[in-house]
Amino acid sequence: MSRALPKYNKRRVTFIGGAAAVALSGTVIAGFALAGETPDSGAKNARTLAGPGTISCPDVRSKLPAVPASAKAEVDRNLTLLDTQIREANTRLVNTVGQGGPNFVQNAILGPLKDKRVATVNRIATAIGRTAAKPQGLDSLATCALNAAGTNAGGGAAGKPQAGGNAGNAGNTGNAGNAGNAGNAGNAGNAGNAGNAGNAAVGTITCPDVRSKLPAVPASAKAEVDRNLTLLDTQIREANTRLVNTVGQGGPNFVQNAILGPLKDKRVATVNRIATAIGRTAAKPQGLDSLATCTLTK
Repeated sequence: MSRALPKYNKRRVTFIGGAAAVALSGTVIAGFALAGETPDSGAKNARTLAGPGTISCPDVRSKLPAVPASAKAEVDRNLTLLDTQIREANTRLVNTVGQGGPNFVQNAILGPLKDKRVATVNRIATAIGRTAAKPQGLDSLATCALNAAGTNAGGGAAGKPQAGGNAGNAGNTGNAGNAGNAGNAGNAGNAGNAGNAGNAAVGTITCPDVRSKLPAVPASAKAEVDRNLTLLDTQIREANTRLVNTVGQGGPNFVQNAILGPLKDKRVATVNRIATAIGRTAAKPQGLDSLATCTLTK
């Protein structure tokens, strides 16, 4: 009996130890499973994309002086154009969700919108200035801002890294709910930006020559035409500079959306001013805006 007892105790200890090991293993496995599991609320937040926000701009109409009757039609037309530009920018904001890097909204939407508004408010000031005191400082009203809608995807404040190493927008589908893409870590994991297909190589922007397509320019229009021809050259230089400075940014359509598209808009406005200047005292040239489209030569 005294010999059997130690064997019995030994078997009992072995059994208890084995059971404890199994229980411990189950606890560890469960612990690992729970550690790797994302809580339901976090998972839902990570998949929830808030609206892209709304672009708002300073009101120009309320800042104008009394508009002469001779300028009213042109001023009204350009005020309407300002409203159209804002609507188009908001539409573009919605349509480009999923594109771009940390500065996409600024480079592809807010920046080009400012350029268009500067040209438009300057036309308003010029129209008024023909028969009254030209208003000054209207171009200070050209800068617009993005009012973010709701919270960032991931449930956190815009621009702040989320739990799990999600740096504001890592793996996020674009700029949805992102306050101007603030805190967007280069859109890490954003399909369509791998290898920066839109601006991987710089190249050069080339545009059709406008000067050679003009008819004889009346002496009364020469100064204005020359000034706008010089502006066309400046616009191309600025676009090429921007092309160099934005290497590494944007998705597959970045160059078109952020550089070539806005450049075309500027050139359309500029060649139309040239045509208008000539048309005041001679036959107005037609079709100059067909020369506005530029291309990227790699």
